[in-house]
Amino acid sequence: MSLELKKLNEQVMVITGATSGIGLSTARMAAEAGARLVLAARDADALDTLAHEMGQRGLDVATVTADVGNPADVARIGDTAMERFGRIDTWVNNAGISVYGRNEDVALEDMRKVMQTNFWGVVHGSLEAVKRMKGRGGGAIINLGSEVSDRAVPLQGTYAASKHAIKGFTESLRMELDKEDAGISLTVIKPSAIATPFPDHARSYMEHEPDLPPPNYAPELVAQAIVHAAQVSERDVYVGSHSKIASVAGYLMPRAVDRFMRRTMFSQQQSDRPNSSARRDALYAPDTGQELRQRNNRKHLVVERSPYTSFEMRSAPTKTVLLGGALLAAWALTRKPWQRTAWHA
Repeated sequence: MSLELKKLNEQVMVITGATSGIGLSTARMAAEAGARLVLAARDADALDTLAHEMGQRGLDVATVTADVGNPADVARIGDTAMERFGRIDTWVNNAGISVYGRNEDVALEDMRKVMQTNFWGVVHGSLEAVKRMKGRGGGAIINLGSEVSDRAVPLQGTYAASKHAIKGFTESLRMELDKEDAGISLTVIKPSAIATPFPDHARSYMEHEPDLPPPNYAPELVAQAIVHAAQVSERDVYVGSHSKIASVAGYLMPRAVDRFMRRTMFSQQQSDRPNSSARRDALYAPDTGQELRQRNNRKHLVVERSPYTSFEMRSAPTKTVLLGGALLAAWALTRKPWQRTAWHA
């Protein structure tokens, strides 16, 4: 269903997990475009610092200290938005966390916490957004999935399960809202590995420090996809061609992808540095040392552009023309030489 969404400079946008990585990149990008923001995270000091940064530039920002796994906290986010701005146009469910380790090694309590934040946080946020948007002109709900929404990986089983669950919940909610013409767009953003402090925040049961498999894409690319989906109704947006490739390959040849991941993903998700017993993480409480950072400090090459994602975000007519041109060129190249000569004659 095609929906008309407001321009960003006319919007009130809620962003959870706003003090780090993708959430922080999105908050800064949306603020720069003129959106009024309601920023939520667990670290009150980081929120205050971020609000001060934006206030210095004359930007209109409200903050809420909240754990998205707690529905009462999420309700406070909605209340704050309505009290401060009178409406919500876009709600971005971005907050997330992970645990690295073999499934049989990870404590069930830690698995539940991942699901409480990643999946239930999206459920709480989505339902709160629906309540605030229905009957008030609609809006956009943007849920952060992952390339592992479509294809799981080893060593992050619960994280992959939570992202699968986000996809399923969003698809179900989308159909229900479309049935009643609620005027609400629902998008799942599916990033590849993104060069954020994600592995630093994660709890680890491995011998070596968690890492991200290459290639690592810039968090600003995800922010661009989120800002796009806030203004143009999209079903899914894959950030980085590797995310789309993993999805398609996982669907078409799952056993081959299993074998590939057995060979690569156990080593690529661990660095050379041994895991320290004093290592901190952000599973149950914010790691203040890692807040207000968009990128991690690893030395991986960061991919700053994604032609595939740029293509995904083009208008439908433009995509049709480009695809048509590519197919025409491919058809011309596959013709026999005498056929090409006759065609150009």
